[in-house]
Amino acid sequence: MESWNQTSSDAVRAHAPSTVNRRIDAHVEECVRCMAERADRAEMSQYLGKLEREWEMHRALAVGGSALALLGLVLGRRGSHGWRVVSGVTLALLLQQGITGFGPLSALVRAWGVRTRREIDLEKFAIKALRGDFERIPNDGGPLARANAALVAAQS
Repeated sequence: MESWNQTSSDAVRAHAPSTVNRRIDAHVEECVRCMAERADRAEMSQYLGKLEREWEMHRALAVGGSALALLGLVLGRRGSHGWRVVSGVTLALLLQQGITGFGPLSALVRAWGVRTRREIDLEKFAIKALRGDFERIPNDGGPLARANAALVAAQS
């Protein structure tokens, strides 16, 4: 497939290792290709519901970082004060994430395969295009051509 994910303005993608970005892009391509081959509107709608519930990276970072900081405060109160350091470091890393759009916690979460909102939305729009929600996707050329056209249309 030609390169369709041109999200150069995405700080997360810009700072993440290219292997991680390629792995995530390959997963998206595989899912869109599978939907194009099956061409089942009900299955596409069900999959879109799954994508709606998927946690994006910033949400995962906010919840995970907050939980870790809270745990550090609770354990620091009950035992070793070293746990308070964990809270402080976690909060500093969350602050860096909020200011720059990327940080060490992002790299960790990204390596686990957690996607950005933009990446999830690209897949959603590609599936919607395959489902027929838009008029830009040709019906000729086979499933691979339709999947590629859907990914390109979702990007624009």
